[in-house]
Amino acid sequence: MWFYILIGVFLIVMGLLVHVFKWYFLISGYNTMSKEKKAKVNTEGLGRLIGMYSYVNGGVFIVLGVLHALDLKQFMTPAIVFFCISTFYLLIKAQKYDGNIYDENGKLRKGAWKQLVLPRGIIVVTLIVVAVLMFFSSQPTKVTILEDGIQIHGMYGDVYTWDSIEAVKLMEELPVIERRTNGSALGPNLKGHFRTKELGSVKLFVNTQKPPFIYLETGDGITIFNMENADETQEIFREILRQREK
Repeated sequence: MWFYILIGVFLIVMGLLVHVFKWYFLISGYNTMSKEKKAKVNTEGLGRLIGMYSYVNGGVFIVLGVLHALDLKQFMTPAIVFFCISTFYLLIKAQKYDGNIYDENGKLRKGAWKQLVLPRGIIVVTLIVVAVLMFFSSQPTKVTILEDGIQIHGMYGDVYTWDSIEAVKLMEELPVIERRTNGSALGPNLKGHFRTKELGSVKLFVNTQKPPFIYLETGDGITIFNMENADETQEIFREILRQREK
């Protein structure tokens, strides 16, 4: 909760410093420009743009922190999407205030397109990578029963041999999740390494809104997962029990 609130407060403070107090040296790239190039930048308009961006996103993160405290984590994905879209909009719109790239009529100066190729290329690639990661992170857990164990597919996945499984149980609730240490958290979909209050570090492959959950305990720690629906999860659990009895 406090992590999101602190980010929100930080963004609002940065917005005030640039927009109200006119600390334009905080703007990335502007402080390294020559005096001639700085003179062609509409710092007032750029500062206002950055201010609006910071105020809106700061407010979104503060609200997200409050919702997170109320365990309403389904709003996280829309907030992240909004932050990404607004950030890309800022990066593109900010170039309009640079008189070194655009003239007073808003037209691209001759040869200035070369300065836009790299940043816009980075934006496109980043959008594609983020979209791909969000797609795969939102997919239900895929599990395969092997002859010598059970395999959880995807990023952070692993194979758990039958003789390495020390205990297995089916639970209706998850432990209290304190923070993500290395993984993805898109709404109710949690994948990767997380820190919990009761069990310490665990590996999760769960949709928090679709109990029950299978707890696998091995020498390497605890892995918790579930399937797309309760029937599938229960069937996988029964299969694990059958295989361990052999």
